[in-house]
Amino acid sequence: MITHEALLTRLFNTYLAGLGNWLLALFHQTAADAKEPWADHMVMQLLVAAIMIVLFVILRASLSVDKPGKMQHIFELIHGFIKDQSDDQIDHHQGRRHVVIFETLFIFILIANLLGIVPMFVSPTQSVAVPAGCALIAFFYYNLIGLKKNGLWKYTKHFFGPIWWLAPIMFPIEIISHLARPLSLTIRLFANMYAGELVFLVFLNMTFLAIPAIFMGLHVFVAVLQAYIFVLLMMIYVAGAVAEEH
Repeated sequence: MITHEALLTRLFNTYLAGLGNWLLALFHQTAADAKEPWADHMVMQLLVAAIMIVLFVILRASLSVDKPGKMQHIFELIHGFIKDQSDDQIDHHQGRRHVVIFETLFIFILIANLLGIVPMFVSPTQSVAVPAGCALIAFFYYNLIGLKKNGLWKYTKHFFGPIWWLAPIMFPIEIISHLARPLSLTIRLFANMYAGELVFLVFLNMTFLAIPAIFMGLHVFVAVLQAYIFVLLMMIYVAGAVAEEH
């Protein structure tokens, strides 16, 4: 992985090393170097969360029906797009129940992906731990929604397949398929963002401004696309979990 330390991470390790070691100890973990417990992806995640909170506070304070601002237009566009996609993948009534988590993950992943193009910052999604965390949220969410909607037996029954005598074959296949979902979500997001960041840095060091600008545009496109694909796949998983035929 790209190992350079972001300036903000350096500040955290300089002034908040004690806090970092304490947080790690809560999860029975220790840093390789007690003087530098904060990794880039940890600090950048906190930064993304802070950016989201600030954006939502500003948006909430400036909401207007008569004169919506640019930020409101942007978030209304995101909301409309995610809602329409949710309605397409899940039925209209069920889909809108899950729009909030779809939007939250989309905005989090999008900001995290785009952070890498800002000088002195790093995309947290280029560390495998962050995509893995998002993938586990998606995995547990759609399974819990499926259990809540259909009950334990009705939800579990689809793992056995449509024909009873195929159950011994279908059950392990379905279990492996579902367990592979968080892995595929993780690898897809991590690999694309890591590769995009690496290509951008290589061309930035090798060429003048014009060529890196082209790859910066490509990086933005990949960042948006990967956030969309992640959430779209989650929608498909939720749609399968709440389907009536379960």
